Amino acid sequence: MAVLAMFYGIIVSMYFFDTRRHHRPHIHVKYQDEEAVLAIPNGRVLDGKLKPNKLKLVQAWIEIHRDELMADWELASQGQPVFRIEPLK
Repeated sequence: MAVLAMFYGIIVSMYFFDTRRHHRPHIHVKYQDEEAVLAIPNGRVLDGKLKPNKLKLVQAWIEIHRDELMADWELASQGQPVFRIEPLK
């Protein structure tokens, strides 16, 4: 697992070789006791849940950093190190 960004108590990570369960580019998001998996292209929730206000923040972050996230997905799916991405400020 690699942490990509942390902002407003939200931790965004990506797992190496994580292509089997969700079969599409995605990130893992944790906030307090909640966890969710979100698709990279559109921010849709694939699994789990987040508070609505935190979900909107993460979806906005995905929109801003889509290209960087896709580049990291390509690296992680091949087991290579990923790059950290600028958090929301």
